[in-house]
Parts: sequence; C-alpha cells; structure tokens
Amino acid sequence: MSTNFLVEAKTGAKMVMEKLGLTCDRLLSHRQLACCPSHCCIPTRHGKDMLIYSNVDTVQKPLLLTGHHGEVSAMTFGNLTSPVLLCSASADYVIVWDIALCQKRTQAGRVAAGTVVGTLLGEVVHLSFCFSDERVAACSGATVHILGSKRHEMLSTLTRHSAPLTSAEFCPWNRDILVTTSEDRTFKVWDLKTETVCYQSFVLSASPLLCVLFLEENQHIITGSTDGQLWCFSLPDDHKCHLVTKMDLEMMEKRHQMQQGTLSDQTGVAEQSAPDKVKTSKPVLRMALCNSLTDTSRGHTKENSWLCIGSTDGLYVVDLATSELLTALYFKDYPNLSVTMAGSWSIAPGWDNSMLFFVSSLFTPRVVLLELRLCDLRRTPACGEGFLVFPSSPPLPESPLNAELQKKEPKHSKKKAGIKEQPLVFHSKVKSSGYTSAPRNTMFSPKTNIQKNSSPQKTKKNKGLLLKDYPADIAAPSIPCVHLSVTNKPIHCLQYSGDGKQILCGLGDSSVLLYKTSLAGNPTVYTGHDKPVISVSWSLNRQLWLSASEDQSLRIWTHGSPKPAITMVDSMFSKAIRGAQFYYLDKFLLLASGHSLYLYLYNVDTTRDNIKSYQQRSVLKLARSFTTTDTDITTLSAINDFFSYIVLVCGSDRSLQVFDMNKGIVASTLPDAHSRPVHCITQNKGSMFSTQAADSYNLFLTSAVTDGVKMWDLRTMRCVRRYENHVNRCHPCSSAISPCGRLIASGSEDNCAYIYDIRSSSYLHRLQKHSDTVLSVAFNPATPELLTGTLDGKLRLFQSSSGALLCHDTSAAVHSVPNMTV
Repeated sequence: MSTNFLVEAKTGAKMVMEKLGLTCDRLLSHRQLACCPSHCCIPTRHGKDMLIYSNVDTVQKPLLLTGHHGEVSAMTFGNLTSPVLLCSASADYVIVWDIALCQKRTQAGRVAAGTVVGTLLGEVVHLSFCFSDERVAACSGATVHILGSKRHEMLSTLTRHSAPLTSAEFCPWNRDILVTTSEDRTFKVWDLKTETVCYQSFVLSASPLLCVLFLEENQHIITGSTDGQLWCFSLPDDHKCHLVTKMDLEMMEKRHQMQQGTLSDQTGVAEQSAPDKVKTSKPVLRMALCNSLTDTSRGHTKENSWLCIGSTDGLYVVDLATSELLTALYFKDYPNLSVTMAGSWSIAPGWDNSMLFFVSSLFTPRVVLLELRLCDLRRTPACGEGFLVFPSSPPLPESPLNAELQKKEPKHSKKKAGIKEQPLVFHSKVKSSGYTSAPRNTMFSPKTNIQKNSSPQKTKKNKGLLLKDYPADIAAPSIPCVHLSVTNKPIHCLQYSGDGKQILCGLGDSSVLLYKTSLAGNPTVYTGHDKPVISVSWSLNRQLWLSASEDQSLRIWTHGSPKPAITMVDSMFSKAIRGAQFYYLDKFLLLASGHSLYLYLYNVDTTRDNIKSYQQRSVLKLARSFTTTDTDITTLSAINDFFSYIVLVCGSDRSLQVFDMNKGIVASTLPDAHSRPVHCITQNKGSMFSTQAADSYNLFLTSAVTDGVKMWDLRTMRCVRRYENHVNRCHPCSSAISPCGRLIASGSEDNCAYIYDIRSSSYLHRLQKHSDTVLSVAFNPATPELLTGTLDGKLRLFQSSSGALLCHDTSAAVHSVPNMTV
C-alpha cells in the first residue's frame, strides 16, 4: 500500500511522503529494522523469513528470503551500493545475503540463499557492517562478536561491559576501531587489532545508552540515551576522548517552541485541561547524519550538517554546529500517517536530497516507509531582519550620529569700575623654584662612543615591524612565555592598544595597569576608582583610554598624566556601568548603565592652568540616551575601528538587542539568546595588521554562565555555532576572536584557557597550569600572542610554537609600584 499526501504542520508546510505502509503478523516495536537507499526489509511468517521491498518501485513484488529456523531479531544493510548486502540474525544463524544474487536465483525459479557467517550466538539485538562490508559486528548479551561477511569466521569476541549491549558501530576513518554502547550507561572504544579497550567513558546518565553515530568530518562520536540526552565526544588518534557538547532533546524542543511562539499554545492549554498528565521522556532510538545543500543569498550553495533523531513521538532535526533544534516533525501533527508512536527507526539517505525513514509502530504491528525532502525543511524564522556591520548608506539627517559638539566662543566681558583682585604672579604658569628637587652632583657628563647610524637603523627596523602583516596561517599561541604575578585581586578585563604595543589591565583592587606588550618592567599604575574596574577601552588614535568601575564612575585618561582628563561621577548614573568604549571613530563615548544606553560627545583638553588646576577644561555632552524595555543592560559591544551603525546590547532578561544608531531605534530583539544573562559580547573587529573577508566582520560571540559561547551571524541573527568545552559555572569568563578571524579564546573555571578553531566546536588547545579561574583573555592585534588574566591576579602570555621567544617566569615577583610611574 502506498499513499502520498501533503500535510500542514504547526511549524509550516512540510512535504512528507508515506511511500510504503505494511501490516505485519507480529509486533516489531523493539526490533532492529533494515533500510538502505534502494531497499527495506521486515520479518514475516512468524518472524523467521524476510521480505525485501524496493524503495524505488514499491509496487514491485517483494523478494522472499528464507533460511532462519528461529525468529529474526536484527537486520541491517551494508554500506556499499554495489553489491547490496543484507545481514540478518536469529538465535541460530547469522546470515549475509547478496540481494542481487538472491533476485537472480528467484527469477530463475530457485530458492534464494545466503552465507552463514555465525551460529548459536544467542539473541542478537544489533548488527552493523564495517564501511567496506568485510566484517559484521553482532551484539548478543554483554558480548560483541566480530564476524567475517564472506564466510563462517569468528574474528574476535569482545566482552568488557557489565550489562547487555545496545549497539556497536565501526569507525569510518579507522577500520580497527569499534565503539559499543550498553545498558551499563557507558560506551567503550575498542582496538580490534589488540582486542583491548582504548577508552571507557564514565557513567553518562541514569538511563541506558541506545545508539552511537560517527561524524567523520570532525572525527566525533555522538551517543544518545533513553532519557533524551545526547553527548558528543571527540575521537582523536590517541583515542583519549573528551566531551565536546551535551544536548538535551527536551530542552532543545522547549527553546525551539519558544522561538516559534507555540510553547504557551502547546503546554499552557494542556496543563489547564490535564493537570495530572504524566511527563514522558524522548528516547534517542536512532540517529543519522544528513547533509543538505542550501542556496545562500549570493547564489552559492552551502552544505549543512544536520542530525536526524528518531524518537517515540516523531523526528527531530538538530543543527550540529549550534546544538539547536531546527524542526520537529510530530506524528500527532500528521493524522494521515499509519504510525502514531514509534517503536524503532532505521534511517538511510534517499535520492534527490532526501532522507528515508523506516519506522515501526510502538503498539500496533505496523511499519511505514517515509520520505522527507531536505529542501522542504525550513529553519526557525529569525527574530527580525538581518543586518550588516558595514553601513550601506550615509547617516540620515536626523541621525544621532550627526550630533556635533559646539565650541564655546571666548567671552569678552566689559571692564567694570573698581580694582579687582589679582594674583601676585601675572602668568598662567609659574616656574618652579626647584627647591624640592635633588641637588645635581654631576655638572657635566660627556657622551662617548656615539654611533651615528644607530638611529636610522632603529627607525627603519621599527617601521618594518609596524608594516608587518599578521600571519594568517601560523599555529595558535599555545606556548607559555611569561608568567607574571600582578596582584592578589581578580583581573577583570584586558585590552591591547591598536598597534599591539601596550596592554591595559583592569583590576579588582580599583586600579588600572598599563604594561608594555612584553610585560617587561614596571607598569604604569592609574588609581582613582573606589571599586573594581570592570571595563577598559583604547581610543583609535591610542592617545586616550577609559576605565569604568563598579563605583558608577568613568574616567578618561591621557598618556603621561596621573589625573584623568574627564571624570564622570556616580551621580550621573543610577547603577553601575556595565560597558563603556569609544565609538564611531572616537567621536562618541558609548556606555550602559541600568536599562539605559548613553551616547556622549566629548572633547579632551590636556592643557592646564597651574593657578586653576581644579578646573576641568575638557568638555562632555550627552548626545542621546536610549532605554531598553524593562531590563538592565549586562554588556554591550560596538566597532570603533571603522564606521558602523550597529550596537549590540544584552539584557538581564537573557535577550540580545540590536541598536541601529543611525535611526536611533532598537532594530531587532532576540529573546532568550542564552539560558542565562549574557556577560560578554565580542565582535570580530580584526586589526590594522590583518585583512579578512567583509562577511567575516558580521560574526560575533556571546558568553553566558552555564551556557558556553555562541557565535552569531548578524546577517541572519542566528546562532551558527556553539563552543562548550570550557567550564563556566559562576564567574564571568570572557572570550576573544583572533585578528585573523580563525581562532577563538575563552576563559574557564578549570584553571585553563581554551583555544577553538572558529569552524569547529571542539578545542584546539587547552592552556593549562593557571593558578586560578581564567577570567580574561585577549589576542595581540599585531602578533600571534594570547594574554590571560586570572581570578587571583596572575598574567600569562602565550606565543605561537613557530614564533616563541625566550620564555621567562616572574611569578615570584609581585609588582609593587607607586601610584604613577612615567
């Protein structure tokens, strides 16, 4: 029986084709079914025989295979398209069938026959071929048997699990590796050459593991359990697996429904009508990888890697890059389907960018073959339109960015009668008498051994360093070179100057340190705040920099001056400043406090009158203030290196907002960007030493406690990848993007810093031996270096392995410097 129909789901129109519907003579809810692109197979005649159906021509008469004396408990097709092999198992035999040869024998009037490769193995619950179809893994009890597929040959017997096995799969990139899952809630990695366990996982869940899937592109494995949990592990050459990400099918479903706006419709009404409804789990019965080609906005095709998960209530499609649910196809939304609850799944790639699903009913003896075209899958609609970090038009006439600071005209007051009080010295500056300076012991010291050519050579050398491009293909900075103990308070923020020659460190002791990039020598110390400094920022011309503190104050500093040029005190803001920076090529000051975003014009005047030194000549003017809706701003980010209208703001309600400063409005709001409020936004700003593709600047990162790091694309306002290897449970660990745009660094609470490849969710390097939680990370914009700051006030500098210099450790020396060192 074959029926085709178009159904309308709650998530939009989906083309689902039921190509084949069969009624069996017994229940197949917990049997391993077999499906490949060309055929599908079910047991028949009391489970001892099998019927092979064609997926291309479902009207064609099925092929009957006989040979088992017991009930067939597991079936699987091979991985090769020619010849198509089928392996079936019962308590008496394990038989491998060549489908093409069996069809020829049947057409010739003879009985189809297979090759017996195993006997008396017990009840086999799972079968799998290796990727060359030369070996078969048969799971029976707590033992997995490795059999040859061409003759009766027992290659090996593996027994180390403490409970019955549920699945066993061969590694596609290493033919000698096998991974097994068991009801003991662990998985094991086997070396088939030595028949030993290379890696044994810890107990992952309270529920048994059911299946395992290999991701060849990233060399990862994914395993799922009966309670809907999924774990993704890396499988390197040394077989030391580490956890890449963990997913919860139920939580992904809730986030997806909240984005769709259907959570209240599906759960709120249900809770009112059925308050005693029992909550059911979503077991991961089967997984498969599907690659879909989609058209981009520029006419190019992009391959997406999606994970198809078959569960009891339907099919779930997950984006592996972001660990987010793309869509869910529930059986209840398709009333014309023959299956309402699934007992087992078999998934195979189809033709013309489609997937085939062979599903057995959980409570009825019914089996259906479904086809889903991947081109009909629609991703979750974005919250608002996409944006570009580069402006596409000049500012509007009424734009806040057109605000200018009016210069004050000098006032010529009329002279009044009478004698005014005059200073004793009629000058703006008073020359010091020098009585407090140390006496000169040496009147004259001649300069000898002067090299006249040293200065031009040095100038030429420095010029060459300034023009040197950032190496794009060099190894990630992972070699520790400097270890410096700065203070016993946290290092909350780090930022390099644009030329990469200086670094600002905001400390928990309310001071700011200005170091040279090499961290050599004593730093310049700036004091004035009363509470920890949580934000520092360089101006584009590197002549100014600012610091913001928990004491609700902001200060703008200049080089060589111990006093700030501009001070914004706590009376100007209602709450602490959660982010501050220079914006729009140093034209504005951008800062956030409470639920308000402020845009200030400023003019720094470094001249001072010694008589009236208490007067601040610098000018500050509020250009515009913006208010978010019922949420306090936790962090912000904007690009100052070039003109950009976009300002990114995150709130305490876990939302992500995009401000269009050209129009002065909130252009888009993305609710529930993370499960916790975002504490760090990092945009891909590049540097003056590197060049990236224009589209790369539309990427940015967000970090939240317990929710890892997410990478977003501003053009679509979607999360495109997630990074979760690091540990972040309570502290605001920051993240950074390298100037070349290839690497991502993140702090962690396991006393390490992590470096990720921006294209992969697994880390490249785990920088260990930090003394405490790594709070701050920063890439040098000029050279491949990474600087980290810890909770206990330590700095560590890492360089690339191909360009590491002589390393030194100054951990024993804690800098004790005066308030101002020039």
